[in-house]
Amino acid sequence: MGCSADGTMTFHVVADVHGAHDALARVAPEGSTILVLGDLVNLVDYRTNEGIVPDVVGADVVKELIALRAAGMFDAASELWTKSTARRGNEIRDEVAARMQAEYDDVANALARYKAYVTFGNVDRISMLTDSLPPTATFIDTGIVEIDGYVVGFAGGGVPNIGSQGEVSDEEMAEKLATLGPVEILCTHVPPAVDVLSHDVVGGRPKASQPILDYINEYQPAMHFFGDVHQPTALTWRVGSTVCRNVGYFRATGRGVTFP
Repeated sequence: MGCSADGTMTFHVVADVHGAHDALARVAPEGSTILVLGDLVNLVDYRTNEGIVPDVVGADVVKELIALRAAGMFDAASELWTKSTARRGNEIRDEVAARMQAEYDDVANALARYKAYVTFGNVDRISMLTDSLPPTATFIDTGIVEIDGYVVGFAGGGVPNIGSQGEVSDEEMAEKLATLGPVEILCTHVPPAVDVLSHDVVGGRPKASQPILDYINEYQPAMHFFGDVHQPTALTWRVGSTVCRNVGYFRATGRGVTFP
């Protein structure tokens, strides 16, 4: 936990670390409390075409995949992936897993400086993530913690998209949120189903959770922190009395949000 200029205790919130472990180790003073809202490893950076997948499968293939997905041609993207990986399927899976583990280890080393609360996003493999975390970090799939007097609820997971391990269905998300009840601060990986928060101006395809919006409408937490959408139309939006805040694409900015 840090302190603001007036001495108020603060904590830090980040999302979409995507392998930026060096920046994560510098984002807050040692001993601070930090909330990490998923997507800790970098499978592919859509801005630069860098990441584990292009390193293993090939940058040209990934560049074409990104173009197809940006154009909304998701079936064609799936066919290209199948064609490009068919002959080396097991080899590719093993190499991707090894590189993911290495990135989780690097992120864990960065988190060892902090008291961390970590949930998962769509690209995360939960078993790898939890096995890598240092003793100073607590993994929360779904649950409530009290942080400096604030009741903070977590519900991890990404929206259904390409079938990655960190995705959860709308039904699963609704069940997760139902176990929370009212909280003062809601932390998720994905945004609520609000167009300006869920539409990625670069990626195109919206990432939106109707169950999260339903929860906000029912319980009106003071704050909702989330990530996932790297280039949203708006970073902050009100839903009733709830301030919904995308905490930013950490891999690109090296910054999070300090609260309060």
